[in-house]
Amino acid sequence: MPQFDVHFFSSLIFWEVISFGILFWVLYKFAFPPILEALETRERKIRDSIEQAEQNRVAAEQRLAAYEAKLSGAAQEAEAIVAEAKAKAQRLLEENEQRLRTESERIQAETAREIERERRKALQDIRNEAADLALTVAEKVLERSLSDDDHRRLAREAVQTVAAGESQK
Repeated sequence: MPQFDVHFFSSLIFWEVISFGILFWVLYKFAFPPILEALETRERKIRDSIEQAEQNRVAAEQRLAAYEAKLSGAAQEAEAIVAEAKAKAQRLLEENEQRLRTESERIQAETAREIERERRKALQDIRNEAADLALTVAEKVLERSLSDDDHRRLAREAVQTVAAGESQK
């Protein structure tokens, strides 16, 4: 085999080194610059994308924090509104109870006054009836007719007697 011949092999190595050098020079001159430029462009795009993603992440975290703050504020506001509504309802309930209590006391007092007025009227009616009855009995006993002055005097005495008897009870 001729490629393994020592004389031929050393000459082959020489030409391979020369070919490799020429190929490397051609690649260095024409192929590597566009490849390196494409790699640098890609690296820049990746770096920009990473920086943009980091900025977006920071912005998203800020928005999330602002949203959570607003949500917390809204929750606190809702709790305050509910507490205020409960307090207002309690206040209205207490006001209604107080108003009803006052109205009830007024009605009770008015009823008590009306009962007392009716009791006095009934007592007066009973006294008048008792006086009339006493006059009638007295007329029958005396068998004579009494004058108006006698009627009044006897009625006053009867009323005073009934009133005195009632005050002793």
